[in-house]
Amino acid sequence: MTSTQIRSFSKPVTNPSNPTVVIGAGPAGLTAAYHLAKHGIKSITLEKADKVGGIARTETYKGYRFDIGGHRFFTKVPEVQHLWYEVLGDEFIKVPRLSRIYYNGKFFSYPLEPLNALNNLGMIHSLQIMSSYLKVKLRPLPEETNFEQWVTNRFGERLYQTFFKSYTEKVWGIPCTQIRADWAAQRIKGLSLKKAVINALFGSNDTKTLIKEFDYPLLGPGMMWERFQEKLNQQGCPVYPNTDVIRVEREGNRVKRIIVRQDNGETYPIEGENFLSSMPISALVHRLDPLPPENVLAAARGLKYRDFLIVSIIIDEEHLFPDNWIYIHSPEFKVGRIQNFKNWSPAMVPDPSKTCLGMEYFCSQGDEIWEMSQEDLIKLASREVVELGLVDDINKVKDGTVIRQKKAYPVYDAEYSQHLKVLQDYLDTYENLYTIGRNGMHRYNNQDHSMLAGLLAAENIMGAKHNLWTVNTERSYHEEFLTKESKAYSLAASTK
Repeated sequence: MTSTQIRSFSKPVTNPSNPTVVIGAGPAGLTAAYHLAKHGIKSITLEKADKVGGIARTETYKGYRFDIGGHRFFTKVPEVQHLWYEVLGDEFIKVPRLSRIYYNGKFFSYPLEPLNALNNLGMIHSLQIMSSYLKVKLRPLPEETNFEQWVTNRFGERLYQTFFKSYTEKVWGIPCTQIRADWAAQRIKGLSLKKAVINALFGSNDTKTLIKEFDYPLLGPGMMWERFQEKLNQQGCPVYPNTDVIRVEREGNRVKRIIVRQDNGETYPIEGENFLSSMPISALVHRLDPLPPENVLAAARGLKYRDFLIVSIIIDEEHLFPDNWIYIHSPEFKVGRIQNFKNWSPAMVPDPSKTCLGMEYFCSQGDEIWEMSQEDLIKLASREVVELGLVDDINKVKDGTVIRQKKAYPVYDAEYSQHLKVLQDYLDTYENLYTIGRNGMHRYNNQDHSMLAGLLAAENIMGAKHNLWTVNTERSYHEEFLTKESKAYSLAASTK
């Protein structure tokens, strides 16, 4: 049995064997466990799913490999980049970024190319966009509390209506006026119409969302997290999949043990000195025993999530289009984004005469899309890919499968910040419990940001005093955020 095939405990594992218990084997949890292991601190990592990586995992169907959403490996955090190369080495490939927007029957280059946009929109629509942009520059909206206001102040109302509104509402399932400006500030900060035009005309670009090239593991992002798992198992810090945390037992403001259930139905207690959790923060507080006060539970119930499913279809065509992915802004199509996995890495597709597309649908548990059968979803994806003009014959769709991902995106609605503050204040009272990762902090971040949170949480266990809640997406891209203590840890690790 290989290290990645470990499925169950032979007996309950108790303190002091496990100074640290990590809940969730996504980028944040695995990074934290790995960083601790490099400094001689043992851990045990528990994952509810059957494979590691969380939403950054790679799924496989009949030899075809596909992401749960595309994951570029690009960062401005040196410590994170160092880890990527340390763990995966020369198994990265360089991938040129190419993505487009489908809107109103036409494909628009993204990042913006002025001539392409002008030709697709027409002179009148383009002039209206520029007029709207100049108008808001002269008289900005006085408030920027929601997504619509934030984008309008930077791009003008006309461009917001053309390119931002329909896609954003398709992703989140709520009006843009109900989405907090925080989300826009995290995801597209630093980008403006003026900057986009300058980038397009002169080729300069330092905006993270508009990079021209990125690293990518040869066999998909899951390859990275599988390597983390292998290295941790080899260092005596086991990673156990198919292990669900069903109860978190506490005494006062310290967690004493957790109760886990494995896929064979057996339950075990696991004790530890410190606990790191990347499970959804709303689920964590409901698993605490004794339960927190009612106001904390109410705040947890108030947090919302957007779910996601991907229909991976195999097309009998060697080449379809050159993009890594295409955003579908037109509201008449239910699909939100289309990945072409062969263009991320040719090794993702076992038959070079075929193409594998990931048709991504943003949905919520219980709604029409989520409740559709696999057969009906494959039919829907096949029909839409033909109606979009990306495949010329529906009979070329030869096979497909569906992967559903619950709680893929934490929702930034009007109430989320007040709910999250209640949970943050409560969990900050715990002496040995740290929440990390996208769902652990209810923060829509990238994998490098999750890894940074994992690194800093591990350093807190080693004696540092990082406030993990202040690590937002923008600050995570500045090296100066990391303390001297943090850099010393990284330097010591790199010399071992």
